[in-house]
Amino acid sequence: MFDIIGKKKNFFLVSILFMIAGIVGFFVQGGFNLDIEFQGGTILEIQMENADFDVSKAESIAKDVTGKLVKAQSSYSLDSEHENEKVSTLVLSVASQGGLSSDEHDKLVGAIKENFKVKENAEITTRHVDEVMGKERSARSIFAVLIASLLMLLYVWVRFNVMGGLLAGVSAVIALIHDVAIMFALYALTNLPINESFIAAMLTIVGYSINDTIIVFDRVRENSTLLKKESLTSITNKSIKQTLSRSIVTSLTTVGCVLVVYIFAFNNNISSIKNFMIPLLVGLISGTYSSIFIASPIWVMMKEYQAKKQASKPAKA
Repeated sequence: MFDIIGKKKNFFLVSILFMIAGIVGFFVQGGFNLDIEFQGGTILEIQMENADFDVSKAESIAKDVTGKLVKAQSSYSLDSEHENEKVSTLVLSVASQGGLSSDEHDKLVGAIKENFKVKENAEITTRHVDEVMGKERSARSIFAVLIASLLMLLYVWVRFNVMGGLLAGVSAVIALIHDVAIMFALYALTNLPINESFIAAMLTIVGYSINDTIIVFDRVRENSTLLKKESLTSITNKSIKQTLSRSIVTSLTTVGCVLVVYIFAFNNNISSIKNFMIPLLVGLISGTYSSIFIASPIWVMMKEYQAKKQASKPAKA
């Protein structure tokens, strides 16, 4: 049987190397790529002549003109004068602190008019997004993750009391921190924009990871009662082996579904879905990895340390 607990340093090293790569990527990229929701910026809505325009081309042109992060999408509405007539609108979200200057705004509008059929006498709506809103949203997201982690810690503490509840809970939370760190490393390495998709992916992975960890811990708890004469390492290794096929099959099924959605988004150039599927895919793999190779070994390490500490205490007279 493969000794996962005995090889724990190798698994820890893999995670550490990925996180170090993320730190290097962070400095090379000059920080995280904050989208308009977190950095602030300008949103332009330009009425188009028809619905047949290339959104990805508009996004590329806007990036070249402004030199900033741009997200383009199309929307439709009914004409106020002709209720049955649909109006196609190009929506450009340009992330920049302080928003676009009047000169940048005019150049961007001019470039769009030069390359696309803009509706005659088109209405061009300009809105500025305050970065304070993004900071508030970030704070709320962090608060949500902290509350979720605390509740998970309490749940694992109570449910796995036979495993030294608090230690099991701490191990599970460390695995969650691992997954969050891997997600940040991914964004630093790939320069993916940090936006609402990032928050959604983060919360999804936190829930997925803790569920997988609980499955493994549940089997450890059962085997701790059935295999009392065996060592902690042996019990944990057997428990991981017994749940390994379930974890792999579940992960592969989920990853397969995510890949299908990503391929669809890639073929149709839907950037919002692509930017959500990539971190979700990596997060699913990281969540499965941490449940098997991070949470369980850390729990064994803490239990062994606890046992040594108690053994070293002088016996009471």
